[in-house]
Amino acid sequence: MSDLVAYVDGGSQGNPGPSGIGVIIDGCASGPIRIAKWIGHQDNNVAEYVALMEALQCALALEAKALHVYSDSEVVVRQMRGEYICRSSRLYSLHWTCRKLARALRFSISHVSRENNAEANHLANTAVRKRTV
Repeated sequence: MSDLVAYVDGGSQGNPGPSGIGVIIDGCASGPIRIAKWIGHQDNNVAEYVALMEALQCALALEAKALHVYSDSEVVVRQMRGEYICRSSRLYSLHWTCRKLARALRFSISHVSRENNAEANHLANTAVRKRTV
């Protein structure tokens, strides 16, 4: 497996509230991987980090060499790039885990507008509505 691209999104109905994640991973020989998961009662930022962690874990399981992630969460993107310091106690362990997983890959992350992240958003919302695991 070589280079993968992931679009990730996490969301909650209410903040906090019922939450889900959506992940699309492109670059696999078998075609895109789509993930929609219910993650319980969380806030938006936790859901965004859980979506990123899911993409990182999937890339590592696929033995990818590199992963580029697109996210519509400026908080996650800027914290992962080191532009913002993660001071939130509820996000710190998720941030730390994602950074550790990312070190095993050639990792990069970019901010993308919500309009350009619609499929991952749809998967996250579907997971919340159906409470799919």
